[in-house]
This record gives sequence, C-alpha cells and structure tokens, in this order.
Amino acid sequence: MSAYVEGGSGLLKTRRATGAAGAPSAARDPRDEVSALLDLGTAGPGADATDEPTPIDLALRAELAVHGLRATPGLSRRGGAGPSNDGHWKLAGPATAKGCGSQTTLPMSPDSPFSLDADGQLTRDGVVVEDVAVEAIERPAFYDLSTAGGTRYEDLARLHGTNVLATTVVQTCIRYRDEATRCRFCTIEESLRAGDTLQVKRPEDLAEVAAAAVRLDGVTQMVMTTGTSNGRDRGAKHLVRCVEAVLAAVPGLSIQVQIEPPLDLEWIDRLHEAGAAAVGIHVESTDEEVRARWTPGKAEVPIERYEEAWRRAVAVFGHNRVSTYLLVGLGEEPDHLVAAAERLIDMGVYPFVVPYRPMDGSLAFADGVPAPSPAELRAVTGRVARKLRHAGMRGADQVAGCAACGACSTLGADGG
Repeated sequence: MSAYVEGGSGLLKTRRATGAAGAPSAARDPRDEVSALLDLGTAGPGADATDEPTPIDLALRAELAVHGLRATPGLSRRGGAGPSNDGHWKLAGPATAKGCGSQTTLPMSPDSPFSLDADGQLTRDGVVVEDVAVEAIERPAFYDLSTAGGTRYEDLARLHGTNVLATTVVQTCIRYRDEATRCRFCTIEESLRAGDTLQVKRPEDLAEVAAAAVRLDGVTQMVMTTGTSNGRDRGAKHLVRCVEAVLAAVPGLSIQVQIEPPLDLEWIDRLHEAGAAAVGIHVESTDEEVRARWTPGKAEVPIERYEEAWRRAVAVFGHNRVSTYLLVGLGEEPDHLVAAAERLIDMGVYPFVVPYRPMDGSLAFADGVPAPSPAELRAVTGRVARKLRHAGMRGADQVAGCAACGACSTLGADGG
C-alpha cells in the first residue's frame, strides 16, 4: 500500500510497513502469533533480513541531527521524556535505495537547509544530496486501537523508529515540579499537560498495547522509562510490574528499562529478574559544573553513586547491556566528554552520545540555548565511535533500548 505525505517542496511517496491486520483468531493463542513475529528478528514482518542499511556519511548525519529536516513526517512526536519534537525517517547511504532501513529521528525545523524535493530526494539549499535515500515512517496501525476502557493505545505507548515501542510508565518526576531541580532540557510532563498521555500506565494496558504493536506493526523491542519517584526504588517498582505484565502477554519481547540509580541497588536485580534485557541509567554529563547547571536535582546524586549503579547493572545484566546518555552541547569540554565515554566503555557501559536538542517547553529552550554545532557533534561522535569499535561494543548488541535503536544518535554513522 502506498501513501503520500507532504514533504519540503513536494510529495514523498512512502510504503506502509507490511504486517498482519485485524484481531487474532479466537481459535489461536495471540501469544503464539506474537512469538512467531518476534522470531523474524529486527527486520520485522515482510522485510528482507539480509538487507543491511549502509550508514550515511558522519558529517552529513551530524548536520541533519542538528539542523533537522524541513518536511512533514508521517510519524512524529512532541514533548515527553527523552529527545522529541522530531520526525521519524528511514535514512541510509549508497546501495540502499531499496529497503532504506536506518531508523532516524530528525528535528522538525522550518528553518533547516535540508528538505525533500518532489521526488522525495534529500536536498540542501535546493541542491540534491547524492547517494542518500530518505523514506518516511508511517503512523502505525496500533495507533487506531483503544482499550476496553476507551484509552487510546497511542496515549499509552509510541512507536519510535521502525520497530521500537516506547512508553513512560509514570509521566511525572519529583525533580520537574521545581525549576530549581528540573533538568533544563527535559519536557517529561509537557505531554501530560497537553492531554496526550496518562500520568500512570497500568501494566495490563501496556501488555495489551505491546501485543498489538508486535502483531500489527512488527515491533521487536520495547523501552520503558519513568519519571523519578520519592521511593527508594526511584520508580523501579512500577517498572517491574510493567515488565512482568508485558512479558506474560508477549514472551520473548526484548525490553529495556530506564531509571535513576535506586537508593537500594537490589532493585537493579529485581528488574533483571522480572525479565528486562537491558537497562539505561542516564547521567547526561559527568562534569560537575555542567551537572549543577543543567541537571541540578540529579546532580545531588554523586557520580560515585552512578558508578556503583552502573557496575552493579553490568554484573547483573552483562557487558554491553547497560547504557547511559551523554549529551553533546551542554558546555562540557569535548576532551572531558570523550574521556568519560572511555571510562564507561571500560566498565562495559555503552555511552549513548546524543546532541542536546532545544525542545519547546523546556527551560533551556525558553532561555534560547542553541543546539551544538555539527562540527562539535561530529568530532565527539567520531572519537567515541572509534573507542566503541576498538572495544567491540555496538549499540545493536544492547538488544533493546535507545542504544539498540540508535535513531537519536549519530554513532551508527561511524560504526558505534
């Protein structure tokens, strides 16, 4: 099936992802159908698993990550936890015009020099950028469904890229309520204020959505994050319930959970026992001045505590099944950031290097803080990617989560 979406100065033809349609037969256990789909691997239903997308040039990928794309995507997201205000695309380099497959999120920017021409080709200032294939990712079929109670599936979980289901299980954070403790790049509660999501997602509802997303849209992994709670578990308790419920409905689905370091590190063990395959414990920066300025509430948690949590997580989940965000553009010296990434790699932790993105609704956006330069992003990404390659650590080997998806980072363009 084909559809057209507006893009730049023309129209971009896209193909709807192949997938089963309709409800499963009453005579079959839907979990069997889900398991069969998961056995297809990350390529998803109908895809050629032998097609490996070729990354685009790192310099170009860095420019796109910072400047974004002047086009209307078929799938987009505004507000919420993590990078947002973006459109979702498949983007790849030479030899991948057929089955363009690298999932990519790009800022939606009316001022970007990048656009799409009438044939759907990427252009910079009106000139076609050669050897780059761009394809829009369409709105998934599971977005058309609702729970028996009337809650839209789209309000419970979102498709990220082509095959990742993502949800914030608790959409409030103790640090967000006071600007003195709020992370300045964060917009976790803005989507809640806009009425686009629920404050707390029920485990049984997430299980229902996950089963539908796998069956209808070929989802192969899931990310569960949460706002930080006051409890000693820091939100892990509800994540445990959600992981258990989803895996009961969708056995074999790879799930990453994301938390702050819990006060009781045993919660890391409990998340693994619940069935989570990977964990993200995000610090954003290890520079104390940067932390105090950008993440004042989280900065009250010493870096030493993060290191304890990372080491415990590696011991429990395994080497390269633990990750953390490192943001480029917060003012941290590149050498310091790269050195921090190297220490993380030595621990077995994947440093997910991502550009700071000015998001409407955040404190930094209100202050007019710009994104980093493409040159800075390229330089840092290239250096970290080399260290990852030397260590034999790929984001894809995380199995699930932001690093496994890779859409918000430029590391994949350099083999990271």
